[in-house]
Amino acid sequence: LNHYLEQFRGTVFRQTMFAEFEKIVHYKVEAGEALGADALCAVYHDLNVAYYGPDMTVDAHIDLEWARIPHFYTPFYVYQYATGFSAAVALSQQILKEGAPAVKRYINFLSSGESKYPIDVLREAGVDMTSPEPVRMALDVFRTTLEEMENLLER
Repeated sequence: LNHYLEQFRGTVFRQTMFAEFEKIVHYKVEAGEALGADALCAVYHDLNVAYYGPDMTVDAHIDLEWARIPHFYTPFYVYQYATGFSAAVALSQQILKEGAPAVKRYINFLSSGESKYPIDVLREAGVDMTSPEPVRMALDVFRTTLEEMENLLER
C-alpha cells in the first residue's frame, strides 16, 4: 500500500507541482520579472506549502530542490507523468469492474501502437483524457488506498 501511495505522490502530485512551477516561472519571465535563485526558491517554497499542507515542514533545503531537478531542462512535459498515471489507473479500474470487455479494450489499446494520437486511442479504450474524470478517478483510488492504510495502522 505504501509503495502504491508513493507512486501517486511522486507521479500525480509531485509532477503536477513541477508543471505548475514551470508555468509560474514562465509567466513571470513573460511579465518581465527578474528571476534569480531567491525568486525561484520562493515560488517553489509556496508550491510545496500549497501541495503538501501546513503539517509538512517546508524548509530552506526543499526551497532549493528546483535547482537539481533535470526535468526542467526540457520544458512542459512533466504533466504527462500525472496524466499517464491517471489514465493507467482508469484503465485498471475498468478491468477490475468490467472484466473481459475492458481487457479486450486494453489489449486493443496496446496493439494500436502509434497508429493514432494517444488521446484518441485512450478514448477508444474508454478513457477520455479531455474530461476531468480520469484524474478524479485516480484521486478517488488514492483516497481509498490511503484510508485502507490508515485503517491498518489503527489496528
